[in-house]
Amino acid sequence: MTTSKIIWTWTDEAPALATLCLLPIIKAYTKGSGVDVEMSDISLVGRIIANFPDNLTEDQKIPDYLTQLGELAQTPEGNIIKLPNISASIPQLQGAIAELREKGYDIPEYPEEPKNDAEWALQERFAVALGSAVNPVLREGNSDRRPAAAVKKFAQKNPHKMMRDWPESGSKAQVVHMSGGDFFESEKSTTMQKADVVKIEFVDGDGNVTVKKEGLSLLEGEVIDTAVMNVAALRRFYAEQIEVAKEEGVLLSLHLKATMMKISDPIMFGHCVSVYYKDALDKHAGVLKEIGANVNNGLADVLAKLDRLPADKKAEIEADIAAIYETRPALAMVDSRKGITNLHVPNNIIVDASMPNVVRDGGRMWNNDDRLQDCIAMVPDRCYATMYKAILEDARKHGQFDPSTMGNVSNVGLMAIKAEEYGSHDKTFEAPVNGTFRVVDSSGTTLLQQTAQPGDIFRMCQAKDIAIEDWVGLAVRRARSSGSPAIFWLDERRGHDAEIIKKVNKYLPDHDTTGLDLRIMKPEDAMQFSLERIRRGEDTISVTGNVLRDYLTDLFPILELGTSARVLSIVPLLNGGGLFETGAGGSAPKHVQQLVKEGHCRWDSLGEYCALVPSLELIAENTGNEKATLFAKTLDQAVGKYLANARYPSRKVNEIDNRGSTFYLAMYWAQALAAQDDDPAIKARFIEVAQAIEASEAKITEELLAAQGAPVDLGGYFLPDPVKATKQMRPSPTFNAIIDAL
Repeated sequence: MTTSKIIWTWTDEAPALATLCLLPIIKAYTKGSGVDVEMSDISLVGRIIANFPDNLTEDQKIPDYLTQLGELAQTPEGNIIKLPNISASIPQLQGAIAELREKGYDIPEYPEEPKNDAEWALQERFAVALGSAVNPVLREGNSDRRPAAAVKKFAQKNPHKMMRDWPESGSKAQVVHMSGGDFFESEKSTTMQKADVVKIEFVDGDGNVTVKKEGLSLLEGEVIDTAVMNVAALRRFYAEQIEVAKEEGVLLSLHLKATMMKISDPIMFGHCVSVYYKDALDKHAGVLKEIGANVNNGLADVLAKLDRLPADKKAEIEADIAAIYETRPALAMVDSRKGITNLHVPNNIIVDASMPNVVRDGGRMWNNDDRLQDCIAMVPDRCYATMYKAILEDARKHGQFDPSTMGNVSNVGLMAIKAEEYGSHDKTFEAPVNGTFRVVDSSGTTLLQQTAQPGDIFRMCQAKDIAIEDWVGLAVRRARSSGSPAIFWLDERRGHDAEIIKKVNKYLPDHDTTGLDLRIMKPEDAMQFSLERIRRGEDTISVTGNVLRDYLTDLFPILELGTSARVLSIVPLLNGGGLFETGAGGSAPKHVQQLVKEGHCRWDSLGEYCALVPSLELIAENTGNEKATLFAKTLDQAVGKYLANARYPSRKVNEIDNRGSTFYLAMYWAQALAAQDDDPAIKARFIEVAQAIEASEAKITEELLAAQGAPVDLGGYFLPDPVKATKQMRPSPTFNAIIDAL
């Protein structure tokens, strides 16, 4: 029998811990079926270890699995189940390095402020572990992201309880954005007429040329664009909104993506910190510079660096920072009990996870008294802020959405081959002085250029023609199979979108679009169109670029299902394989915190359960393996029963958690395999398994619940101790014995 491999990614936080519970079951069930499930470490610490082997022992070294998976994703054999991973900010990177060093890994410290060429080179090496390091490597296809039909049906019959009414007395909540000087206004775009190798240069006022990046290979038909964020305009915007929030008596909040947009957004975050705390930071600017305080890493970095000062000086600065709150508007809180605000750490508030909660919570965020309060949500750039503004205004006008009746908005996302902004990290720079950024081709011709002032943020993005063509085709296929309208969220006023619209109009005629409702609409109009259909219980397909794909596939599932972790994400790879993504990890840190505090893991592995079904189906399709077909069919039945019996994790300790959920999934899967008649050998094998599990159900659930209610030692956060973590995630000796016997 030919063996086909499914690669299961070992990632971070709650998804990694859940893997310790689920993966042994999958491997045991599929043993001998021609399906081999193999784990590959692409966690944050795994990426660090793989890229810094210089001083490690042989036992500590691991291969560069991410690069290996990137190569696999470009082959027809690629079959990868990708769980959510940490898109690390600098504070997270530093935390992971510190933990590794404590455990005896000789990893260099991250040089936050490089002082020489060696430290600059070291900082560049660490870039492979920062931000969206994983997704651009693996996403060699475009995204088809939607809830499985059974999941959506269940959610409507059993609506989640997290929606909060918008106040009938009126709401002061609003989304605000810049009116000029942002990326949207400055963006310029063009399509390559032929393949070429280009470079990015910066030319100062005296004509001196600095090459910022060279050797950038572009293909014929590739769309490229450049844009600049004017930081003077950005700072004015922040200052104005601070005053508005103070006058209105509402919370102030900032919503960026400092993890995925690892260069630009931390800088934008830092400007907000420095504007809000201006008086204190300006007063002590010299001292703060000496101790290396970096506002781009949030107020927490400033406060932490104060430990380097004499006690009296530290107390003085802390007092001046505390005094700021007396004259400034209150900030939205991440954790009021610990005094952690929206501006403490850049990765605490991530726009695609935070803005859905603002809508869900009635236009409010948590204040310092641990109560919900109206907020001003600052989303500076208009490329995407307008659609958040549209949904907030719709909810304020028409009231809260009803998960029991609302329609679905699925997504077809352009993300293949590092498409668009999320592939811009290595082409994002700050202007050192007044000057011009320009993209120059091999003949010396300037393709695009942008003027910039000191500190302005320049970025260049790309989208390859083959990726765009595939994306258009995927949208047509989804519209045909679903019968729903497919809306391309594109704004002709934006440089990049104008070029993409030309491509859409070029490639649509290649497909049979008879009877299909295909439209191109600006994001705010597309949002309004979709919301009108949602409120009528009708479904719509959003066809978007990479960033909107990310934002919308959190926004709508959080409102519809209560979480984006329950969304099925299928990525048909361009060369024939498949990447199956399992939901969103925005809440993963909180789940680990709860597990450590009280032994309860509320991570829902439904995304993993659902992703395994098409992964098995791909094997069956490519190899004719009927056992793979059977395992996929019965797993799908088990998922339906899992939902029907509400076996998903509770948020409360001493109730069912991830381990109990996975146990029931395993029981229902065994029952389905025992009940089928397509494969007598598998039937006979799983009749015994199902009977053993059923006979021990009460004892197993008792053992699983007994593991809760007390603090847990995982032996590490970024690098848990495998023995300790496995013991916590597999706490039922009775159930383990049944699985391990397979």
